[in-house]
Amino acid sequence: MHSAEAKRALTEGPIKKSLFLFALPIFLSNLFQQLYNSADSIIVGRFLGGDALAAVSSSGNLIFLMVGFFNGTAVGAGVIIARYYGAKKYDEMRRAIHTDLAFALVAGVFLTVAGVLLTPALLRLMRTPENVLPQSITYFRIYFFGSVAVVLYNISVGILQAVGDSRHPLYYLIFSALLNVVLDLLFVGGFRMGVGSAAAATAISQGVSALLCIVQLLRTKDVYRISLKKIRFHKDMLGQILRYGLPSGVQNSVIALANVVVQSNINVFGSNAMAGCGSYTRVEGFAFLPITSFSLSLTTFIGQNLGAKKFDRAKAGARFGILCSVAMAELIGVLICLLAPYLVSLFIDRSNPDELTNVEEIIRIGTRQARTEALFYCLLAFSHCIAGICRGAGRAGVPMLIMLACWCLVRIVYISVVVHFVHDIAVIFWAYPLTWGLSSLIFLVYYLKSDWVHAFERRNGMAAGTDGAETEEIGAGEAGGEMPE
Repeated sequence: MHSAEAKRALTEGPIKKSLFLFALPIFLSNLFQQLYNSADSIIVGRFLGGDALAAVSSSGNLIFLMVGFFNGTAVGAGVIIARYYGAKKYDEMRRAIHTDLAFALVAGVFLTVAGVLLTPALLRLMRTPENVLPQSITYFRIYFFGSVAVVLYNISVGILQAVGDSRHPLYYLIFSALLNVVLDLLFVGGFRMGVGSAAAATAISQGVSALLCIVQLLRTKDVYRISLKKIRFHKDMLGQILRYGLPSGVQNSVIALANVVVQSNINVFGSNAMAGCGSYTRVEGFAFLPITSFSLSLTTFIGQNLGAKKFDRAKAGARFGILCSVAMAELIGVLICLLAPYLVSLFIDRSNPDELTNVEEIIRIGTRQARTEALFYCLLAFSHCIAGICRGAGRAGVPMLIMLACWCLVRIVYISVVVHFVHDIAVIFWAYPLTWGLSSLIFLVYYLKSDWVHAFERRNGMAAGTDGAETEEIGAGEAGGEMPE
């Protein structure tokens, strides 16, 4: 193995150090991604007022609905690439990478056309208020013109992370996030060009970050170097990518659809509720960073180590990742409960006396949502970590079924029934901790009863290896004992 490869491989070295060093750049990347996404809301809210803020703040669920399927499918590609990389099957890995990039280009074009054409209809289905609708349509349509860059960036980051490189995506994201802030301030704050210019700034920045990732893949000297001439579909690899990625893609899209239904119920409470909940959603995005970082890290860690037949190491890493993610998520939840009014107010312009009443109401709603949900982040962390482990082990269908049942079906039924009798926005807020708790209970039962490692061995015809020294590093006792099988 090349020295550069050895540094990135998650199949060697102390487990704690390997996971932390891999997860830290992902955490920082997600942090800057959240800053990237929040810049529009902060700057638009302070320069263009409450209606413009509502138009931008309600964007997350609809964007995730449109983009989530393709990004979820990219997760499947990452699992395939990580497994071939761990097994040192580099020819198959390169074919998977080039197929993945071909998929990204086709998906980006499709998403551009669908997003531009369907935006008005989707926003009306979400019952977007008339005073917000024109600006929302403008924002979304311009945003979706950058869809090729969005999908290509996420696919490229997935490739780099699958081979253990989480640093370069961080560098590129920092640069593009700073560029996005500068362009937002110039277009919105300086030229007062409206919410469309905020979407344009985001699209330009995403294009730059995608280009930087592609250049890195073209210039690297490692085994995963790409060639533009080789970007095409390989039928066998496309089949594997879809097999492992479709469950995640379908899961993302259907959960996003459920969240669009939730957003449509929030919209009924007016633009203040839209802005307040949208502002909390931005705060929540930062709180979820440790959760998503460890979940993504576990998927790659499990994929590489199972591919390398290091089964004990995979189980030990799974335990450690779950414990860290749950502990950090709960600590952050407590802090958000305490600081909620101040965090939500970051997205509001309180200097305008004419809007003071609206501002106070927006902050009140956002704070109420924060204090309803934040103490239950530990449940969300647990669910995401088990889902990441399942995907790394090639069992993406398990989290898909559990999350669709809990986070989609149960959530929608609960809101539809209870809001009909209790017209209080808090009913919507409680939908999240209740469904997180249900999914965590089901995942716990699966975690205790399943034999995901042995099932992987049987499917791939492998004989179990041992990594006694690696496993001992995690520690003994309840926190570090063997995963029940």
